[in-house]
Amino acid sequence: MIADSFGRVHDYLRISLTDNCNFRCFYCMPDEDYDFTPASRLMQPAEILSIAKTFMEQGVKKIRLTGGEPLVRKDAAEIILGLGKLPIELVITTNGTRIAEMLPVLLEAGIKTVNISLDTLQAEKFLLITRRDVFHQVRSNVELLLQHKISVKINMVVMKGLNDSEIKDFIDWTRHNPIQIRFIEFMPFAGNKWTSNKMFSLDEILKTVEQHFIVLPVKSAPNDTAKAFMIPGHEGSFAIISTMTAPFCSTCNRMRLTADGKLKNCLFSVGETDLLSAFRAGQDILPLIKASIWSKEKALGGQLGQNFENLDPQTLSNRSMITIGG
Repeated sequence: MIADSFGRVHDYLRISLTDNCNFRCFYCMPDEDYDFTPASRLMQPAEILSIAKTFMEQGVKKIRLTGGEPLVRKDAAEIILGLGKLPIELVITTNGTRIAEMLPVLLEAGIKTVNISLDTLQAEKFLLITRRDVFHQVRSNVELLLQHKISVKINMVVMKGLNDSEIKDFIDWTRHNPIQIRFIEFMPFAGNKWTSNKMFSLDEILKTVEQHFIVLPVKSAPNDTAKAFMIPGHEGSFAIISTMTAPFCSTCNRMRLTADGKLKNCLFSVGETDLLSAFRAGQDILPLIKASIWSKEKALGGQLGQNFENLDPQTLSNRSMITIGG
């Protein structure tokens, strides 16, 4: 069992496969020209599998693969199939561009849930946000997943003045489609030009939805980061991840392993623990894992307070989102 000093048991591991991505979303990776981590410094497939087994032996029940864009990694199939043999729930977060070609691998690995990052339902705005003209490809791949009975969750980062006007459109999508829309409050990371006036809060999202629909709360599962809701008559549902205005730290069970093998005990943690170097040196990484999680702050990495309006993102010490893995 892996626990912190506040009694929170950690049984969910997020593994970033790469900091590379075929999109250039400003809130995640702002620069078109970006120095990606050299392949030699990334965890290799056998290393990922061995390290994952160490976590599994300590009670980890769920592993999520992230990036960057995890499916652009050349050996992604080998990694996914290897992890798929472990007795854990394996899920993935992707931008959806490579679903069609990777679908046989996802099915063979037993992946039953895929999260798709999609911040707009407008092709022109999609190009503006991602700097890539592949909107229709992503939409087609969402339909492909549904056809194969894979559960789909859509991650939509809501930004005031950019896509908050599309909240109703996303909810309309759930009327005849069994998808969950996950509205995410815009969070500050290195280089993403976060300001409080761009953030659309939990209360604002709910108020917007309630202007058009009857909204009923859904009981959350243990350790849920999202507050879930349903709309009568809709096949799908929606949820809100309110990290900034109503954080869920008291029940957090998540650990993050970056593509270069650093363990972060919180999305906003200042420090990180180098597991990969220790692993390559033949050291036992379990004491490092337990020490890292035991030192976890009570909330938000000890860096963010409740008054986000006065937050100066320049005072935060953290990586960019793409190098953390979300």
